[in-house]
Amino acid sequence: MRFSIKAAKITIFFAVIILFCRWVALPYIFPRKHQQVIEQCAKTYQLPPSLVYGVIFIESRFQKDAVSIKDAKGLMQIGEMTGNWAGETLGILNYSQEMLFIPEVNIEIGCWYLQRLHKQFENTQTALAAYNAGSGNVSKWLCDSRYSDDGKTLKEIPFGETKRYVKKVTIVQKIYRWLYDIP
Repeated sequence: MRFSIKAAKITIFFAVIILFCRWVALPYIFPRKHQQVIEQCAKTYQLPPSLVYGVIFIESRFQKDAVSIKDAKGLMQIGEMTGNWAGETLGILNYSQEMLFIPEVNIEIGCWYLQRLHKQFENTQTALAAYNAGSGNVSKWLCDSRYSDDGKTLKEIPFGETKRYVKKVTIVQKIYRWLYDIP
């Protein structure tokens, strides 16, 4: 009898810890900042919201004023050339680089770019590699048998930073899916 009471107490303890993590600690660590904009842009550009949350989390930890050492800006770390291209293509009036610090603009450009990469490479992992390393690098890797068997998917990513980036975004995307029950 003593063992079953002890086992029950341990089970309850771990259940409380798991529930605490799921409903209190993890939402604090993995927030849903800019939820309305993210979910609208994800819908517009046919992306899973969890993917957009994953990219933003890894790129900037939701810091709208983030600037990388390569001068990429904002939540989704948009570079100057991509920003200018998107600003013109999307018809953003009076577009300037400073607009990349506006969450609505940054998220829209980031989602637009992710969608373009996904259409180009037809694979989320490959699109994420291109988001990080550039589509030119990924196109070269796909033509190299050391990195791709079929010219469409990467079996190996030669840049360590990009390999880690794809893994991190994928893990965080899974956390957002589990935590918030979103696609």
